[in-house]
Amino acid sequence: MPSADLPAVTVYTDGGADPNPGPGGWGAVLIHPASGKVTELSGGEPHSTNNRMELTAAIRALEALGRRSRVRLVTDSQYLRLGVTQWLPGWVARGWRRKAGEVQNLDLWRRLDELARQHAIVWDWVKGHSGDRYNERADRLAAAAIRAQRTPCGAAAVPCTEVFLRVTAGGGRGAWAALVRRPGGEEELLRGETDGASANQVDLLAAAEVLERLPAGEAVAFHTGSDYLRHGATRWLPAWRRRGWRTQAGAPVRNRALWERLDAATAARAVEWPEVKSDEPPELAQLGRLLRGKDGGEETIK
Repeated sequence: MPSADLPAVTVYTDGGADPNPGPGGWGAVLIHPASGKVTELSGGEPHSTNNRMELTAAIRALEALGRRSRVRLVTDSQYLRLGVTQWLPGWVARGWRRKAGEVQNLDLWRRLDELARQHAIVWDWVKGHSGDRYNERADRLAAAAIRAQRTPCGAAAVPCTEVFLRVTAGGGRGAWAALVRRPGGEEELLRGETDGASANQVDLLAAAEVLERLPAGEAVAFHTGSDYLRHGATRWLPAWRRRGWRTQAGAPVRNRALWERLDAATAARAVEWPEVKSDEPPELAQLGRLLRGKDGGEETIK
């Protein structure tokens, strides 16, 4: 059948891992122009990489097609698009070898090549997080799948307590709100206020206070929209300790007392810090609205 006569479908895919490598997730949105039907697919793996999840998203989307189709596949991954349109023919010609070594993710590339031959595909690239509706949706599906794979709160892991934190600061005062959800589903709303603190200081103060209220040894997934808090707790703290609470440039660490307090609180518990991407958990959005309702919406919400 000529490709022009094949049923048309537009596919948006996305995938990622956090950290990379680490828990991975993928998402795909299939749009059928003739019927207007939109189908969403997603899934994840406990241990993967950004590139494997990008490939998996395309594979699962193509596997979902019930018949040979005319496909426009849209991705924000240059690895996927360049690989399938430019690199793959050379790999196949060389017996699935690169010019300088083995093909990484060979199992997935072989499967993708097999599926691509079954359809008439145009591979398009779109810049990620640029406002494209369906690219953003695929991103949200992938991010949700990553969260579902995380330990200790992953589906196959031990029960854990989830914490969602938002803070606000401005005009010389700060406030915070935290939702604590325990394994049985019981929820508790915690709140606090402080004077003379920046948004970063409120983040640290609130995080430490919430963790200190949880039992020692508790498994915790701590959700925050603050990169300062998340990156500090996961990346910067170990290096600061090794350097005697000095930055890489040799300057004293700002807010050291608060960081030390948070360090002690996390050391006593099994804390993970899931990445909050464009698909902000609804709990964080609700806490933000709660703080805006109290504070008039004029301060910086994090």
